[in-house]
Amino acid sequence: MALQFFNTLTRRKEEFVPINPPHVGMYTCGPTVYSAVHIGNLRAFAFDDLLRRWLEYRGYDVKHVMNITDVEDRIITKVRESGETLKALTDSYTARFFEDLDALNIKRAHITPRATESIDGMIALIKKLIAKNHAYVGDDKCVYYSIKSFSDYGKLSHRQVGDQSTAMARIKSDDYDKEEMADFALWKAWDEKDGDVKWPSPWGDGRPGWHIECSVMSMQHLGETFDIHCGGEDLIFPHHEDEIAQSEAVTGKPLARYWLHNSHLLVEGRKMSKRLNNVYTLRDLLARGWTGREIRYVLLSAHYREQLNFTFDGLQAARSALQRMDDFLLKLQEIAGSCSGSYDGTLLPEFEAALDDDLNISAALGAIFEFVRQTNKRALTAEEASGILATWKRIDGVLGFGMSTKSEVPSDIQRLVEERQGARKAKNFKRSDEIRDQLAKQGWVVEDTPKGPRAKRAS
Repeated sequence: MALQFFNTLTRRKEEFVPINPPHVGMYTCGPTVYSAVHIGNLRAFAFDDLLRRWLEYRGYDVKHVMNITDVEDRIITKVRESGETLKALTDSYTARFFEDLDALNIKRAHITPRATESIDGMIALIKKLIAKNHAYVGDDKCVYYSIKSFSDYGKLSHRQVGDQSTAMARIKSDDYDKEEMADFALWKAWDEKDGDVKWPSPWGDGRPGWHIECSVMSMQHLGETFDIHCGGEDLIFPHHEDEIAQSEAVTGKPLARYWLHNSHLLVEGRKMSKRLNNVYTLRDLLARGWTGREIRYVLLSAHYREQLNFTFDGLQAARSALQRMDDFLLKLQEIAGSCSGSYDGTLLPEFEAALDDDLNISAALGAIFEFVRQTNKRALTAEEASGILATWKRIDGVLGFGMSTKSEVPSDIQRLVEERQGARKAKNFKRSDEIRDQLAKQGWVVEDTPKGPRAKRAS
């Protein structure tokens, strides 16, 4: 099967054919840095990471660009409330965001432009839109995009503007009703609430609207047409629809050939909401004792176009699933020793076929665990174990879960394991049992193997 993705633009699966193979230009919508990102945001970044890793696995040379939105309505509100400068506030949350990516083993984009670094490009694009009669200066001194001027407006979200003779409402806010078709702000005139956040322009001091930012940053680094544009499904309208309108009205070319969108994330079956007290950041979950790889597993465990229900039972299931993988790999390492060998079986072809089919992660994980189940039933030679480990390393290069080793056992736990072993050798079974119970209280069990005791997390 050829590599296929579901293209939101056409609403069907399509074979992926890049513009200039093996090069692939990929733009993913990054964070708006006014607060810590939550797990719903992180699902999108985990999906982006899986997509990029799979493209690289398939031999493509990916150029990944992800924007940092560091000027926007909510940021300005936070600046005003906190008393911090725009740069101090956004630098702090940007650093925290990258720490979150690192904790989840999400590869950083090759280029991460900031909106505030691209203001000149935004002003230049707005000038072109005005010259082509796609934008106009309003009586409030803001510059608006006229959606009626672009005949293809609505082609991504599959909405119709309606009666072209009807004057459209104007929307200045970045965060407006997702159902409302309206002329939107490209440049916002400065007012007192903006404080020191402003830049000079031909239309007076002000700042860019949110939508124009991504148009400029994507084309600046990937060209007028690139291969893939990603984001959450909540961005299809109006954000991505507006990106298309702004960009294509000037260039006359498609902005992106493939549009991929991940679905929403629920928490315990409910929409995330401060009122429900179920908005979790990564640090919230790490503080509860969950690990980055367990959280990553959950975020990747459902197909990206399916709604993901994030639960604590799901985190426990992820812990158990990873423990099964770890136990299997440690067993392989013990059997393989220093031997080198190769493996020629069905695991890799089944894994590849699943991910070639629009990143069907459920089928890919199913193939892995069926392989583990079947392989555990038979004796392996050192050569086979070595070959399987090499294959697993290739697979983990895509999944990014990490291959566990004995050295990952915390030093205090390892000391208890060694003390227990000493007690057993001395036939002090009372002390041995006490240590076993102590380990269990801390979430660890000891497995006695032919090569000595091994600690592992309790599943």
